[in-house]
Amino acid sequence: MSPNVRLTAWVHGHVQGVGFRWWTRGRASELGLQGYASNLRDGRVEVVAEGARPTCEQLLDLLRGGGTPGRVDLVVERWSEAKGNVTGFVER
Repeated sequence: MSPNVRLTAWVHGHVQGVGFRWWTRGRASELGLQGYASNLRDGRVEVVAEGARPTCEQLLDLLRGGGTPGRVDLVVERWSEAKGNVTGFVER
């Protein structure tokens, strides 16, 4: 069994005020991931998800897939070791 990883994704585009964090929470919860989606002051949304790497990659594919609310122009990702300090998946 692979160790859990942490995906941090910064989502650029028209992603605030359109239900994007709510949509992301739903997809992440369906995948069994832990973490959060948070609006940033510059208009981006930061998504932090922890779980098995293939499952986090599924969420990343969904974020980039064009089926989100609003408009995603770019997703910048960073991978690291899971910290284990998140439970459930919430909107912040």
